[in-house]
Amino acid sequence: MRVAFIGLGNMGGPMARNIALAGYDLTVFDLSPERTAEVTPLGAKPADSIVAAVTGADVVMTSLPNPKVIQAVATGTGGILAAMPKGSTWIELSTNNLDCERDVRGAANAAGIDFLDAPISGGIEGAALGSLTIMVGGEAEVFARHEALFNVIGGNVRHLGPHGAGYVAKIAQVVLCYLHSVALSEAMMLGVKGGVPADTMLSIIQNSTGRSYVADRYGPAILNGTYDPGFALGLAHKDMALTLELAKSVGATLPMCAQVELIYDQAVKKYGFDENHLMAVKLLEDANDMPLRSDTFVQS
Repeated sequence: MRVAFIGLGNMGGPMARNIALAGYDLTVFDLSPERTAEVTPLGAKPADSIVAAVTGADVVMTSLPNPKVIQAVATGTGGILAAMPKGSTWIELSTNNLDCERDVRGAANAAGIDFLDAPISGGIEGAALGSLTIMVGGEAEVFARHEALFNVIGGNVRHLGPHGAGYVAKIAQVVLCYLHSVALSEAMMLGVKGGVPADTMLSIIQNSTGRSYVADRYGPAILNGTYDPGFALGLAHKDMALTLELAKSVGATLPMCAQVELIYDQAVKKYGFDENHLMAVKLLEDANDMPLRSDTFVQS
């Protein structure tokens, strides 16, 4: 099986490395030559363009930042669908909305190319370990033909049903990360303002009914002021915006999501797209003039 992988960012790079290590005939492309250079020592072949990468591939996998880029990579000048062989498969691993999904799937079908939406979850750690959760939408027969490839990069691979189901599940679950991050910071702020040291407050949350992955994984990054460099603030806001787009598409009213999207929007405007994703918490710290650090508490 000849595989082409497009997009070697924080998630795509580790996935491509695992595919190369598994012995697949792999060609890679990224706009950053440095990212390509990280994968080629493992046996992947570099390509100097998207077209060169996908020409002759049996499977093309894409890990891209947003629907606009997905659309451009699919059907724009030098896009993949004009160069992929008929009968090949496009596995789209990004977070996407349903309007874009319908457009690119329709273009893929017209070109005689199978399409699977297969967004991922599990963070950069899961990508490195090959233990990602992969949520797949599309025809069962197409999924079955590529299940072995999915198992190289994922430890929890699920075929959810029709096209678009993967994208819906990804957005529906990832939104909890951002809601939890904001809720965690507010709970900690309440405790600190009431006289409980911040590290003590986090420990209590981690050992109570309010415990969550976010508290365990990201709480320490709030306390040490790093705000977790593993994901960009702007990308977190993009996910929240996609949540509201999906809500509109399916007719769901989500007031908490709408409020949290505003918080992330404000954080991007104040601190910048490329800042760490937990900088959204800093909005609350600034509003209260109180950084949530290990030694922070209000003396009663």
